[in-house]
Amino acid sequence: MHRQKVFGIGFHKTGTKSLGAALDILGYRTCGPFGAQDADIAETALARAVALVSQYDAFQDNPWPLLFKELDTRFPDSRFILTICPSDEWIERAVRYFGTKETPMRRWIYGAGSPIGNERQYVACFEAHTKAVMSHFQSRHDQLLVMPLIAEPKWQPLCAFLGMNIPQDQPFPHKNRMQGAQ
Repeated sequence: MHRQKVFGIGFHKTGTKSLGAALDILGYRTCGPFGAQDADIAETALARAVALVSQYDAFQDNPWPLLFKELDTRFPDSRFILTICPSDEWIERAVRYFGTKETPMRRWIYGAGSPIGNERQYVACFEAHTKAVMSHFQSRHDQLLVMPLIAEPKWQPLCAFLGMNIPQDQPFPHKNRMQGAQ
């Protein structure tokens, strides 16, 4: 069955795992994050992502958000989902979850591998990403769903956006509730 590709382009700690689980329940073949420890991720991400697109229907977590413009160009009939939350809540989650652990992926995204001591820089990148996504899709609202998944995720906006029926037998998944949403 041919499906439109669905790209989750919200930053980590905004409900990306919950979105991925929801897409799985809806029958999508979902690809999660890759390349967090790849020292060359900035150079390899796009080629690796494009190679994965033929194998899956939906995509979430890093590095997918960083590639949204290129993915939109290469796969113009796709749908994009921006998972969001308030910046102050997001940075609290990022600090709590990642601590001082550094990765090449986060160095690429934020210019610093760890959120601790770099909170303002992380928040600036997070907010700039949200603005860039909103600007990019400003005249194509049918291709972008902005979805807050942190508090009480619901099936209705996602299913309406994707043209699918709401699963009657399952609540919307809420992953990593104790650790902060991811």
